[in-house]
Amino acid sequence: MEHNPSPWISCDDRLPANGQRVLAVVPGNEVLLPGKASFEMRDVIVLRFMENFFSAQSDRADSHGRHFWSGEGASNQYFKAVTHWMPMPEAPPVSENGSQVD
Repeated sequence: MEHNPSPWISCDDRLPANGQRVLAVVPGNEVLLPGKASFEMRDVIVLRFMENFFSAQSDRADSHGRHFWSGEGASNQYFKAVTHWMPMPEAPPVSENGSQVD
């Protein structure tokens, strides 16, 4: 039986390119659901890596790390909150009329 390594990359091992959108693991991440007064746990979210975002703000860099994860909507995350990441997967091919190609 062949062992397939996990596609997840530890932030301790390697970081994405500056500005790269990725799938990111944020353990215990709560998301406020639009139109509802409740939260849902979402450990995997889409984020953009922002290298040296706090480099000119030493107080924030000391507290949260010099890098930052920019989210979509209100899902921004401090650098230390993300444990793992992976590149965004390619979308499946679609035909000219918008249906999925097999």
